[in-house]
Amino acid sequence: MTLTEELLKLQQLRESGALTEEEFRRAKEKLMSEDASGAGASRRAPRTTQDMERETRKWALSIHLSQFAHFVFPLGGIILPIVLWQLKKDELPGVDAHGRAVLNWAISSIIYAVICILLCFLLIGIPMLVLLGLAAVAFPIIGAIKANDGLLWKYPASIQFFNFDNVDAGYWNNTKGF
Repeated sequence: MTLTEELLKLQQLRESGALTEEEFRRAKEKLMSEDASGAGASRRAPRTTQDMERETRKWALSIHLSQFAHFVFPLGGIILPIVLWQLKKDELPGVDAHGRAVLNWAISSIIYAVICILLCFLLIGIPMLVLLGLAAVAFPIIGAIKANDGLLWKYPASIQFFNFDNVDAGYWNNTKGF
């Protein structure tokens, strides 16, 4: 938790009446002295914008590539991206948008796979299933490369289950797609 978040929580506790003014002042001084001495640095997010951007790119890349976890265990390609997304979406700007893009594609590809399997009885589903398999390999790689470059890539043909309206547009406003 960052210093700002901790101070906001303290302020909320003071406003709700859980802390007196004196308790708030002492807790605030303690936090500020820990911050100045570096004692609490190990539990805080990176301090510089460059460090935060590097960390965000790393986590976004991991979220995109985590879709390949379904090769290791069933439903891993959905569970692992959700876990990674939930771990860092509040701490690092940009991770929320990448998590939404990945989950939109993951859910969409499951729906498309079910439709393709049903169409296999008409034989048209077989080539469609092959194309979907190729897209399921290519799209996460493209998304990871874009994330590493600092861009949000919305997967083509993905249904927008999670919209991007309340995503931090000030940080990740570069979106690229088809």
